[in-house]
Amino acid sequence: MIKLIPVDRLLPGMYIHDLNCGWMEHNFVRNSFEVSDMATAEKVRALGTHEVYIDTDRGLDVANAPTLEEAAHEVDEQIEAIVTTSTSPVAPASLADEVARARLLHREANVIVRNMMGDIRLGKQIELERIEPLVTQIVDSIFRQQDALLPLSLLKSHDEYTFQHSVSVCTLMTSFARALALPREIIHEIAIGALLHDVGKAKVPDAILNKPAKLTDAEFDKMKSHVVQSKVILLGTPGISDIALDVAAQHHERFDGTGYPNKLKGEQISLYGQMGAIVDVYDALTSNRCYHKGRPPTEALRKLLEWSKFHFKPDLVQAFIRTIGIYPSGSLVRLESGRLAVVQEQHTDKLMQPTVKVMFHTKGHYLTPEIVDLRRSQDRIVSHESFEEWKIDPQQWLPA
Repeated sequence: MIKLIPVDRLLPGMYIHDLNCGWMEHNFVRNSFEVSDMATAEKVRALGTHEVYIDTDRGLDVANAPTLEEAAHEVDEQIEAIVTTSTSPVAPASLADEVARARLLHREANVIVRNMMGDIRLGKQIELERIEPLVTQIVDSIFRQQDALLPLSLLKSHDEYTFQHSVSVCTLMTSFARALALPREIIHEIAIGALLHDVGKAKVPDAILNKPAKLTDAEFDKMKSHVVQSKVILLGTPGISDIALDVAAQHHERFDGTGYPNKLKGEQISLYGQMGAIVDVYDALTSNRCYHKGRPPTEALRKLLEWSKFHFKPDLVQAFIRTIGIYPSGSLVRLESGRLAVVQEQHTDKLMQPTVKVMFHTKGHYLTPEIVDLRRSQDRIVSHESFEEWKIDPQQWLPA
């Protein structure tokens, strides 16, 4: 049986089923392992995670601890609350009109960030005048129709993750800020900070960034130093705003004070830093890396909700989920009819009923593609699915 226990109850002889934290927040060789001694238990506690999942069939039990199913039920109740408090914003532009423009913009953004990181490695200064027009286009695209650009954040290659992650965080943060009804000029600065939040990784060796195995303690510390490096680089960038600086300098801080580099707590972290932390973790959780298989978007959102008990401000996590949907655009879902579909467009007043493209049946064969607005269909979503497990190429079925 899988149970959720407070980390301070972890003892030698227990078997950890899931460390219950993001892959970038620990450097254990595996996410599941036996706690062989008290030193290992203390190392887990030092991660800053408050709860871990244990497997009582493979190790010691803890009486009265909630089961995996009971913990999941608590998250389900939070999702139900999010669904019932969703709102209907201004009607977006046509998805079809924005898709081609968004794809060109996404490719251009990745090239610009890749070149910028190369320049930083050579000791060159960031030139904001080269970044500003790109950010303006991203903000404009999100305001017109966010479901054209956001699904592209799910497409990343291992060797270009650093660049693509920066672009994804920028688009997600822009949507998040728009949903919070922040002034457009502030959204622009947030987007700049998001695009530049990981520039310090240019100072981290590629051998560490792309290592196909867990990092040593020294390598892990070097990786975490990218936050300080980002702040140093941006402080030396003429024209950078305090808002953009907060996004970059605080995106690894946690609401309970367990983050880094400064262990800021609660409202010591700016709104922009708190937003950046949520978006950065979501994008990391949904990305495939050399030794880490990305989670489906809906599963990643459930983890954010679970961790909002400690690491994030709960109402901000809930607002983020309302922004991108319970089943985000670009994600694969199973319908009650047994068909699989890729989510195309959100309806924020009906988060459980997005528009989808039906294209596969769980019996194992492709179907004639069909666009279905679930608000006007008898069919409904029953679960999220993995593209990898069904051997389906996501890029082929994104909004078009």
